[in-house]
Amino acid sequence: MSGRGPSARSGCAGPTPDEPTGEPSWYGVRCVFRHGPLGVYEERITLWTARSADEAVERAEAEAAEYCEDLDGVEYARLAQAFTLFGTPGDGAEVFSLMRGSTLPPGEYVDRYFATGDERTA
Repeated sequence: MSGRGPSARSGCAGPTPDEPTGEPSWYGVRCVFRHGPLGVYEERITLWTARSADEAVERAEAEAAEYCEDLDGVEYARLAQAFTLFGTPGDGAEVFSLMRGSTLPPGEYVDRYFATGDERTA
């Protein structure tokens, strides 16, 4: 799926995001979906072994297309963010991280970006 904006790969860590590492690394890729009939958006994080963030995003977007085909009224919002994992995933491994600059105090930050009361975790 092409047409990603320049921010599609924000949030990458580790080696330069678009620079192949030579050896496969693990990547967590967050994709956003709209479930029209439910009136909700979903953020999914999938794990991939790839030689670059670009390759991981390409594979995640291919999986995103399959995910949408399997569900009625679900569309990919065309946002993919990749994170390079440090080492092999295991118990307690960090699989995704995104940093956002803000001057809000912690409670207001959480209220604004996460605790809206409209979240569904199941």
